[in-house]
Amino acid sequence: MFELVRVVSKGEAEALVVGVFKDRKLDKATLALDTDGSIARAAERPECTGEVGRIAEAYPEGKGAPRRVLIVGLGERAKFKPSALRTIGGVLGRRLAQTKDSRIDIELAGILADAKPRVKPEFAGRCLGEGLGLIAWSCTRFKGSGSPPQPKRTQLFVRSSDPSMQQGIEQGLSLAASTNIARDLSETPPNIATPGYIADQARAMAKAVGLSCRIIEGDELEKERLTGLLNVGKASENKPCMIRLEYTPKGGGKKRKSDKPIVLVGKTITYDTGGLSIKPMPGMAGMKRDKDGGCAVLGAMHAIATVVKPDRRVVALLVAAENSISDEAYRPDDIIVFRNGVSVEVTNTDAEGRLVLADALVWACEKESPACIVDIATLTGGVVTALGSTFAGLFCDDDALRGRLERAMETSGERWWRLPHDQEYNDMMKSASADIVNSNPNRKAHPIQGAAFLSFFVEKSVPWAHIDIAGVHAVEGDSGPFCKGPTGFGVRLLADFVS
Repeated sequence: MFELVRVVSKGEAEALVVGVFKDRKLDKATLALDTDGSIARAAERPECTGEVGRIAEAYPEGKGAPRRVLIVGLGERAKFKPSALRTIGGVLGRRLAQTKDSRIDIELAGILADAKPRVKPEFAGRCLGEGLGLIAWSCTRFKGSGSPPQPKRTQLFVRSSDPSMQQGIEQGLSLAASTNIARDLSETPPNIATPGYIADQARAMAKAVGLSCRIIEGDELEKERLTGLLNVGKASENKPCMIRLEYTPKGGGKKRKSDKPIVLVGKTITYDTGGLSIKPMPGMAGMKRDKDGGCAVLGAMHAIATVVKPDRRVVALLVAAENSISDEAYRPDDIIVFRNGVSVEVTNTDAEGRLVLADALVWACEKESPACIVDIATLTGGVVTALGSTFAGLFCDDDALRGRLERAMETSGERWWRLPHDQEYNDMMKSASADIVNSNPNRKAHPIQGAAFLSFFVEKSVPWAHIDIAGVHAVEGDSGPFCKGPTGFGVRLLADFVS
């Protein structure tokens, strides 16, 4: 939608953005900007309802006046939440893309100071910046000569007279840029976005932002006994790998490097046919997005290195494979023994994500000495049945870790709902031939089965959370600050969790 969105401090504005609550008149700060009464007159028109995201426009006259004022609705004063500014940013972005206004002043700090409870301008600015940055995203690089020429995208320059709000807008735009990295990768088709391609993107990003990067592939997968990746990926000519990224704070010294890191794990299945348990045709389309957990972790590591910059180490593990079909494919009835000694009877080759995640979880516990592990994955259709596209599913038995994820949810606006985990669910995964099955044919508690399986690969002493994003990683049409396609869900949640 926009070629870029950037905060600036100078330049004459073409458009001014102000706000109004549904149940209040224009505030004093806004009226002080109304040099010719045009804003007050526009606020009296029927279309200026004050409902969230509803825009009315004024056209002031006089020297130095902007050519357009957008009066955006903020909803009811007593019910206002800063998260609404993400949606408002999306609405503003869509309108500004139509009007081609490229320089805007955002003057919302005054009216938001009147909100109950009072809103911090920096956080308000962050939410608005996220909305503008997220709506700026588009993926047209695969359009060819069979499509009309793509319209030239506008550059959008933003400023605010309130320094805290302007700082927040800049932070929000940066977080959105990291999220858009994940969305770009999600949108990239599987004939391009192979495991090797994801590894190349991770290398390039790591070099650009100062992360260390290691790719474990080929014979090294055998040496490290990463049997989930080896089995899931062996039917494809695009060979599997595990991508390890690490953020280390600058100037941390030897003591800081010895601290236990946070470990983020992402399922990165670049395409999922279902393997020999092949998906029906309607279930096959869109499986390029089965890598979205890994895409989210990659975007989060970009945000961690460029925005959050925490005073502790963070390690990311992306387990990348293509679940394909050939005479090399793994089969139902195969038994796989993992690095930690747990044996798994394969009952369904379409339950492959948990097999590659198991490798990363065992590796994290044995090799990284983690303070905690958070994995994120498009793991089950069952979580979509349970929670729809409103919440991700969270499984976490550690109160402290869950509390941190809850605070991250409140800050990022990326919402999850806790689902239960109990020994009875673990018992559902028992196998007559091996230790456990990878999928119980009984569909009861389907999303919980995935979490129960993964729990066999995490040491009891390690705090661990599993986030199933199968219902929230993409939208089917324009929604808030998103257009149809991937949302990058998890990038901001994980970045705020680390911070």
